[in-house]
Amino acid sequence: MSENKQNPVIAGQSNDPSFENIWQELKWRGLVHVSTDETELERALAEESITYYCGFDPTAPSLHLGNLVQLLNMRRLQLAGHQPLALVGGSTGLIGDPRQTAERTLNTKETVTEWVTRLQGQVSRFLSNQGPNAVRLVNNLDWTSQLSALDFLRDVGKYFRVGTMIKKEIVSARLNSDEGISYTEFSYQVLQGYDFLELNRQYGCTLQTGGSDQWGNLTSGTDLIRKVQGKSAHAYGTPLITNSDGTKFGKSEGNAIWLDAEMCSPYALYQFWLNTADADVIDRLKVFTFLTREQIEALAVEVAERPFKRQAQRELAWLVTSLVHGEDATNKVIAASAAVFGNGDLNEIDLPTLESVLVELPSAQISADDLGILNVLHASGLSESLSAARRTVNEGGAYVNNEKVTGIDSVLSNEDFLHGKYAIVRRGKKNMAVVELTA
Repeated sequence: MSENKQNPVIAGQSNDPSFENIWQELKWRGLVHVSTDETELERALAEESITYYCGFDPTAPSLHLGNLVQLLNMRRLQLAGHQPLALVGGSTGLIGDPRQTAERTLNTKETVTEWVTRLQGQVSRFLSNQGPNAVRLVNNLDWTSQLSALDFLRDVGKYFRVGTMIKKEIVSARLNSDEGISYTEFSYQVLQGYDFLELNRQYGCTLQTGGSDQWGNLTSGTDLIRKVQGKSAHAYGTPLITNSDGTKFGKSEGNAIWLDAEMCSPYALYQFWLNTADADVIDRLKVFTFLTREQIEALAVEVAERPFKRQAQRELAWLVTSLVHGEDATNKVIAASAAVFGNGDLNEIDLPTLESVLVELPSAQISADDLGILNVLHASGLSESLSAARRTVNEGGAYVNNEKVTGIDSVLSNEDFLHGKYAIVRRGKKNMAVVELTA
């Protein structure tokens, strides 16, 4: 991930940080799927500055695109004048919320502690820590580590009814599966409910946000506050994002899209957004950018009238990649991608950026003894045989680093290997591969 910025500047963010009605803004952007009393919540958000929270469990060393939905949701509320509490769950991360499929593998305390620090750094990238409503980072391990099992059962557990708990969607699904559910994961909703209670006691927090799949856990907190404190609290859940073609959002070839640059490069993130379908791109702009309604509506016209230009996709890719990794990294991957396809100087690309681009291409290793162009074309998989490679060269269809190869006796030199390691080989206009020089 790019370095943390203590006062984040969100790409595409309006100069006017306020919304006339933040609740209606959230609804227009498709960020409200379910909520407690909507009329009262809309009133509270419009008439006062409230304290709200969202939790992130360190079940991996990085946040992902699903978490980004919540982070930007929090940022919108912060820009509207509300006070964010960003909870990274040092205790709930030791358990993990129940999944649809099977029990989670429990991580060591040392691993979870490390991941808490990493995730806090990522969260800080998106929420400002300056001004009267600066973000406050909290860790639920602070109020659970000294709580004994007996105290937890007596002081918290007594407010929860098993009949209600087993009706929660995820719990019910697991109970009816072959895997079942352990008491450890079954108790997760009690822990999350207790988090809301403690944040209400300590900071006056009255709103929790999260994904709609967490609705049972969110309402555990509102119910607990009502029973213990005699107060009302609010929650709302964002919808789960799905692609129009039915495929799961936030995955690329089966892998999660992480916010950490080492787990998902800026180039891979940029390409993910650039490949957004026309049917999905406007909804993605609403959720993942701070463009105004007018700007998004103008891009909707572009999609309808000039879809071949993919202006909305380019805007989306630029804004989100800049948001996550910074404008400098985004400019580098755009320039690198253009250079790889013949519209720039390959020698100006730094090694990390080049490698993030080349990882998307078919690759092969080659020794210094096999650098004849026919061998290179064959080894790279661009030609099925040496004779096929010979035809490609004779027909003028072979390129190395975007330079046409003029003879079948051509041999790659050390200068042809970018950073002394890679050469980009092309057959025709579109068939490309990378060869890596071995020692």
